[in-house]
Amino acid sequence: MTTETATDVFETHRPVLLGVAYRMLGRVADAEDVVQEAWLRWSGADRGDVREPRGYLVRITTRLAIDRLRQIKSRGETYVGPWLPEPYVTDFGDTVPDTAERAVLADTVSLAVLVVLESLSPLERAVFVLREAFGFPYADIAAMLDRDEPAVRQLAGRARKHVEERRPRYRVDPAQRRDLTERFLAAAADGDLEGLMALLAPDVRLVGDSGGKSRAPLRVLHSADKVGRFLVGAARKGVEDFSVRLLELNGGPAVLVLSGGRPDSVFQLDVADSRVQAVYVVRNPDKLRTLPPA
Repeated sequence: MTTETATDVFETHRPVLLGVAYRMLGRVADAEDVVQEAWLRWSGADRGDVREPRGYLVRITTRLAIDRLRQIKSRGETYVGPWLPEPYVTDFGDTVPDTAERAVLADTVSLAVLVVLESLSPLERAVFVLREAFGFPYADIAAMLDRDEPAVRQLAGRARKHVEERRPRYRVDPAQRRDLTERFLAAAADGDLEGLMALLAPDVRLVGDSGGKSRAPLRVLHSADKVGRFLVGAARKGVEDFSVRLLELNGGPAVLVLSGGRPDSVFQLDVADSRVQAVYVVRNPDKLRTLPPA
């Protein structure tokens, strides 16, 4: 395999590698660093005996991501306020033609599921991502992680149970979710409390992630009244020279608020029964750097 061919092969599989690394780490910059390190190892390796490049590259990426995740956890960093994953632009395009596969990929990259994955051990998270998001056989995962297959199946069962107990149990039509997102945006931008209340479930939650670097609630808000009043208050305070755009983040529609053409905040909704069940707000500037400006 020539250097040029090796580059082409790697670029072909880059979206999958980035998808694995992001689901493992919940941070775009860390995921990109891991994929870059995987490239360095791939370009310098003896590729003569590599029969299945995709599996080989996923194995390298997964092991690097596990190491990075262990380093992050060992540092025991304290985070100011609630933590949410870094918003991740997802547009599967023609690379994922199957509707069922597209739904699985979108679900496993959602903010709600990634928050749950944070509570898994690095190995459990790796097994869950490889099995549930990308459908690798247990035998392949065992080889990637240097574990026997029964141990991998046990890890998968434990991780799946943990996620199922904590993940949202509702599913919603993408068109309905987008429609509710647009109506939510209009009501919030107009400071229309009555209009917002009509969209919010009685027990709706608002989770704001600022990392202590911008204004956002330092605790999760509960109830339609508290969430609605917070959103109306935020709209009245406004953002300097603001504009908004809809885009797909983490497998679903999201509202990107820009200030002077630069990302200021992201709003994304969990929806069920034609009501907003959760509002996720990311305002930590460190987590908005990779989003496209106006």
